[in-house]
Amino acid sequence: MIAIRAAKDRGETRLDWLESHHSFSFADYQDPKHVDFGALRVINEDHIAPGGGFRPHDHRDMEIITYMIDGALAHEDSMGNRFTIKAGEVQAMTAGVGISHSEFNASQTGPAHLLQIWLHPDREGHTPAYHQRAFGADEKYGRFCPIAAGPDMEGREDAVLIQKNAILYGAILGAGETLDYAPKPGRRIWVQGVAGDMAVNGTKLGASDGAGITDLAQLVFDSEKGCEFLLFDLD
Repeated sequence: MIAIRAAKDRGETRLDWLESHHSFSFADYQDPKHVDFGALRVINEDHIAPGGGFRPHDHRDMEIITYMIDGALAHEDSMGNRFTIKAGEVQAMTAGVGISHSEFNASQTGPAHLLQIWLHPDREGHTPAYHQRAFGADEKYGRFCPIAAGPDMEGREDAVLIQKNAILYGAILGAGETLDYAPKPGRRIWVQGVAGDMAVNGTKLGASDGAGITDLAQLVFDSEKGCEFLLFDLD
């Protein structure tokens, strides 16, 4: 089954410095039909105005992934990390027993565009941790490139570490190209569009559309004009 989560139907938060679209219930947006998808708790597509950002705030027992689409994000946290996350880079934090962090658009002139993703961990009480890595377009072109994965996930390669029996792939398709994926029995799949249009087993998804997929043994992705998307393989 393929259940589409259309971009136009997502929840929304608008502030003077932030435009955020919520695939699942988040903050003041609460929808009992869209609370989570298995371990996947949050996908927020954020557009942050120049100089704007999130002041220091706390997290606990959550795996937090930032996928930078455009611009750059300045990060500081209670572990002593101070990094800039640039377009094409992926950051993963294990909040574990507790962390505090802030995130601000690193530019005073241009916007920042990103996906912030939360996953429930495999257990509570992990030691907080931070990982960051750049993934070039060539690594994602025409294949499923592992960008974040649990330590025991097969084929995790150089993916940043998360504490969950899950793997997140990035993929880019050129015009007229196809890509196949065969989920193992019992796994849940979430697909999140980043740019361009595509189809999954003939079901069309636009940029920023999502889809929850269950009980399908074979997935075929194709795109008429080219696209970029994420695929979550979840227990």
